[in-house]
Amino acid sequence: MAASAAAPLPLSDIDAVLTAQLAVAWAGEDGEERRLGWWRSDLAAEFGGEDLFKRLLPRTWPWAVLQGAREAARLKDAELRQQDHDPDRILSLYHLGFEPDERIEERFQSLKRSGSSPREALPGLADAIEPAWNREHFLDWIHGQGRTETTATPVGRRLKEHPSASIEPLVRRLVAGLVPLPDTYPLPYVRNTG
Repeated sequence: MAASAAAPLPLSDIDAVLTAQLAVAWAGEDGEERRLGWWRSDLAAEFGGEDLFKRLLPRTWPWAVLQGAREAARLKDAELRQQDHDPDRILSLYHLGFEPDERIEERFQSLKRSGSSPREALPGLADAIEPAWNREHFLDWIHGQGRTETTATPVGRRLKEHPSASIEPLVRRLVAGLVPLPDTYPLPYVRNTG
């Protein structure tokens, strides 16, 4: 399983995970510039968090905006996973296991300190995040991740396919599991059997 693999995660996989996490976090925001409204945050709005972070963090504000949205998404993901009898066994977009999550966070902090903008450091973000919200564009990005079948459970949407041994294809299927886009975060997941 991806989350328990002993081999180190390639940077390309980590960057793909970060791109997916940040894109979904951005799209899931609610507030002045409502997008999907899955979490109560308004960090990427021009007169919301963006304005505040530009004043507080003039060099890293684009990262701070996305980091805050990602944290809001991670908290919603954790809240939904806690409804399961064994939440630690659930692998989701924002919970891929201790080691992968640590490596992903280390990479995020490294990119944030690099001096590059998020779109420069993670070019895939340009495919998912536009200056203005466009639901159809975001759906196109999700469809570009592939297709997956899910089954509804009390916790969320469980992927029917057996998880890949690699993290990047797993994350692509988790993103694909967001479709159809509901009014609340659907928590696509797989159960870690390892």
